[in-house]
Amino acid sequence: MKFSKNVIRFLVCMGLLLVVFNVVVFAIPFAKSASFWVSYVFGMIAILVQIVVMKIAFTGTKTARSQFYGFPIARIGVVYAIAQVVLSIVFMAVGMFIPFWIPLVLFVVLFGVSAIGFIATDATRDEIVRQDKKIVKDVSYMRNIQSKMNMLVSQCNNAEIKTAVKSLAEDIKYSDPVSSDSLKDIERELYFYIEELQKAVVENDANAIELCKKTKSVLAERNRLCKLNKNTI
Repeated sequence: MKFSKNVIRFLVCMGLLLVVFNVVVFAIPFAKSASFWVSYVFGMIAILVQIVVMKIAFTGTKTARSQFYGFPIARIGVVYAIAQVVLSIVFMAVGMFIPFWIPLVLFVVLFGVSAIGFIATDATRDEIVRQDKKIVKDVSYMRNIQSKMNMLVSQCNNAEIKTAVKSLAEDIKYSDPVSSDSLKDIERELYFYIEELQKAVVENDANAIELCKKTKSVLAERNRLCKLNKNTI
């Protein structure tokens, strides 16, 4: 499995934390009470679970953007590990004076809260990535039309027709690029007029100017529907 630099850095840090934790635990003469062993087991779990956390947060991501969204997930794992290690050492130090169920309950609650935060953050990351992909897909239709219009401007030989086509291209350029299901019909009509306009430009047909006006009218209606859809959300 190939790991990114971010994953390697996190794993190195967790490896160092594992070494430091074990040195501290067994170098200091803590009383080996039930609280000690409960604290030690949960401390080790908190550190070792970071392998799973890093795998979910960073591996398998296909883009730099989706990797960036993995940082909040990794942060939860790191904060949990550090908090658990600190609490484990504290309860090892006072283990002879408290019953083992106190650190046990506390550690289980801490683990549960961290797991819930981890799952919620991972779900949020997935939704953000899904929305990003949807937006890219939604803008592709208008980007395609914009590209066709830019090409059409360069194909105009008639100065008057070129002025009208260029004006239309500018209107399309500054239109809302996001499509939706509610715009399918109007965008299909828009595409039809642009296809007709392309034929008229190639044939140097004077009707191209009139087609530009009709296309602008359809575009204006599309933009009106875009605003209406946003206002109703």
